[in-house]
Amino acid sequence: MARIGFVGLGNMGGPMARNLLKAGHQVAGFDLVPAALEAFAAAGGTAAASAAAATADADFVVTMLPAGRHVRDAWLGAGGMAAAAAPAAILIDCSTIDVATARAVAGEAGRPMLDAPVSGGTMGAEAGTLTFMVGGPDAAFAAAQPILAAMGRTIVHCGAAGAGQAAKVCNNMMLAANMIIASEALVLAERLGLSHQALFDVVSKSSGQSWAMTTYCPVPGLVPTSPANRDYKPGFAGALMLKDLRLSQEAAASGGATTPLGAQALALFERFVAEGGGEVDFSGIIRMLRGS
Repeated sequence: MARIGFVGLGNMGGPMARNLLKAGHQVAGFDLVPAALEAFAAAGGTAAASAAAATADADFVVTMLPAGRHVRDAWLGAGGMAAAAAPAAILIDCSTIDVATARAVAGEAGRPMLDAPVSGGTMGAEAGTLTFMVGGPDAAFAAAQPILAAMGRTIVHCGAAGAGQAAKVCNNMMLAANMIIASEALVLAERLGLSHQALFDVVSKSSGQSWAMTTYCPVPGLVPTSPANRDYKPGFAGALMLKDLRLSQEAAASGGATTPLGAQALALFERFVAEGGGEVDFSGIIRMLRGS
């Protein structure tokens, strides 16, 4: 079993670290929030005094942090993680950040590094069914697969450094647009006197089918995995979707890509969050669309 350092034990990182413990790995963890660190220790992990301390002597080091600036600071700045890591350690950043920062940190870390953002939300993190989109060297990816497999079900090597982040922003731009159009269709059905069930029965077997409808349906009672069944408790919060959409549009601008639907999805989620949707599941945008 591997020795693993894990920094960032929040809503996603906490359950991911616990799944590593369940798989029998030795995990030293750190988080700036005392309650998160205490919960990790209660689950059998070793609480470290700092990010660098969690990193020392680890075979693999995993971060799950809010944004690119946090990732850069943790690895290359005040966190001191890259310097503290053993020369042979494999570094894995599971945060969702901009492609440019992912490539820059990987280039400066001085250790083999993977960008490995995830899809699946807190339910996937708890269940160990996340999808990992991974960028980085072939040898590091091969070595890290058993570690990632303890936290996820699907692991895809997307290419060189930054490719995992590129895949993540593309996926979530599509997800946001799919959720918006599924919500609009359900609201239209309401106005036309068509039941949610009837539309679902048609769409789930027809060309309008999407994951947003058949797995994460934004109205309650149709699929068991929908946050709508729990009054839109996330899940994947609206503020996080807004963050990812901003990253997608930054990437589109830097890459010279035209993404008009992605831009419109960003505008709608900016409004959703401004109106109080930041802490509810992103599928709760249907309530805003219904009110419109």
